[in-house]
Amino acid sequence: MSTKDFLEKDYYKALGVSKTASQEEIKKAYRKLARQHHPDTNKGDTESEERFKEISEAYDVLSDDKRRKEYDEARRLFGAGGFRGTQGGGFGFDLGDLFGQGQTAGGAAGERIGDLFGGLFNRGAGTRTGGPGARRARRGADVDTEVTLSFSESLDGITVPLRLTSEASCDRCRGTGAKAGTVPRVCPSCEGTGQETRNLGTFGFSEPCRECRGRGLVVDDPCPTCHGSGRATGTRTIQARIPAGVADGQRIRLKGKGAPGENGGPAGDLYVTIKVAPHTVFQRSGDNLTVTVPVTFAEAALGARIRVPTHRGMPVTLKIPEGTPNARTFRVRGRGATRRDGTMGDLLVTIDVQVPQRLDDPAREALERLRATENGDALRSDLLHLAKE
Repeated sequence: MSTKDFLEKDYYKALGVSKTASQEEIKKAYRKLARQHHPDTNKGDTESEERFKEISEAYDVLSDDKRRKEYDEARRLFGAGGFRGTQGGGFGFDLGDLFGQGQTAGGAAGERIGDLFGGLFNRGAGTRTGGPGARRARRGADVDTEVTLSFSESLDGITVPLRLTSEASCDRCRGTGAKAGTVPRVCPSCEGTGQETRNLGTFGFSEPCRECRGRGLVVDDPCPTCHGSGRATGTRTIQARIPAGVADGQRIRLKGKGAPGENGGPAGDLYVTIKVAPHTVFQRSGDNLTVTVPVTFAEAALGARIRVPTHRGMPVTLKIPEGTPNARTFRVRGRGATRRDGTMGDLLVTIDVQVPQRLDDPAREALERLRATENGDALRSDLLHLAKE
């Protein structure tokens, strides 16, 4: 295969994704195709084997943001007919010279271009950041869980123990994949890198090693628990700090608290969905708390000073004016939930005027005198008139 052919390979087409595909879309497409064309499931099928190499090569480049950017730049500058030999009437230079030691025309420009493409195609036997024998670090998986808090715990914040089940290093073999008393050996094919390099004249590209399947190690006597993978599902308990003011249904991220990474890679993140149990007195409305307070008919009619409960605090005195109607809401500032900036929401107090169910004689006489001063029919006359229209 010529250098020109290699540059004109369309990795996006190989995986069946667009040039603007996200990393998640690229990973999903690769996994689907890898399962379909893996040599283990298509033994003796050379076409599937070549297809597997093709998609592995494409994923190796597109899954790495830096290498993907270099690949896109390579195709933009030289791919898809962007360069030709002198016979085609195009540029009259050899790409082998271009990727040399900066001796092309332009000096510094030649070095910059050499760095750009050398980083993409000449990976050799090393990994992304290491030399021969270095194994590729992998980030741990993200983990989702949920926790139920009391209403007060959600407002005050709390540290809770969370028992998590996720994939991690196998405890029995301590991540080696080898049976107790044995050790894995460095893969002789890739020398422990987990990658195989194919040379195409001036260029070379890497693909997952077929002998060790990308691990860099070969296990002759596998661990009975993880079957040689070095990874197993395990449980662990962590202490998670839930901040004050979280609401029901809120999803918070705890960085680095997910599944452990491999080969020195960082741990994934933990996403915790909050469930809040209802309170017998208070409810939540955004950053505000709400409470309904009963008052007597006389207090609403004549006005009064009433005591109102607050969350985790002493009651406050609220003055309701004369003639307060039922369901009117008053605001007590600074007695609500904690906001992200540390300030407090408000307490919204709704008045519930209570109508007495039983009256003693003095109370009944007093209400009779009040009714005699009022004209209920006149109060409803406009309503009755409008209803006829």
